Amino acid sequence: MALLTPTQMDALSELGNIGASHAATTLSQMLMGQIEMTVPLVEVVDLADIYKHVTDETSALVIFQMQGELEQGGYVIFIMPLSSAMRMTNTMLGMGDEERELNEMDESALNEVGNIMVSAFLDATAELLGVVMLPSPPVLVVDMAHAAIEQLLAEVAFDVNEVVFFHTKLTCDQYAINGDLVMLPEMNTLSRILELMDDLLKKHAC
Repeated sequence: MALLTPTQMDALSELGNIGASHAATTLSQMLMGQIEMTVPLVEVVDLADIYKHVTDETSALVIFQMQGELEQGGYVIFIMPLSSAMRMTNTMLGMGDEERELNEMDESALNEVGNIMVSAFLDATAELLGVVMLPSPPVLVVDMAHAAIEQLLAEVAFDVNEVVFFHTKLTCDQYAINGDLVMLPEMNTLSRILELMDDLLKKHAC
């Protein structure tokens, strides 16, 4: 695992909070209510240790492939425990029953939230680092989070060594909704992002 310097971790945190700010603004406009979002913790973990950081509880995972200037960028996944996902879609759809089954309207709403979240974080990458990355169309999976990620990694044709967790906390009205935005960058993509961060930090130091 590549060890990140404290300044690189600070830069990742800055990227996370820029992304959270963008996402909160877009969600507030869509829901016509005040949304607050923070990224209190960013972690970079070895792929072999991902099971320590991803729950086995049933979750909604909105999966995107990173596209754009960096070829084979990797994947970004927005993960919410099913209870948080139901609170989110209830808020969006004006419903109150958290015990019901997910339906097509819920799935569409979750895809839209995932798209907003991931687009905001990739926009933050462009804003902070000057590299354009775009999300593919979303794929929604409802499964145990660890099992779903393992299945995804078994199917990809590129190497992923590190996983970046942006732990997000979202508050809307009376609800607190927890989730993780998980970046699984291809090895060369992570190296390039860190190079761009180092260049940015050098410019700010001058």
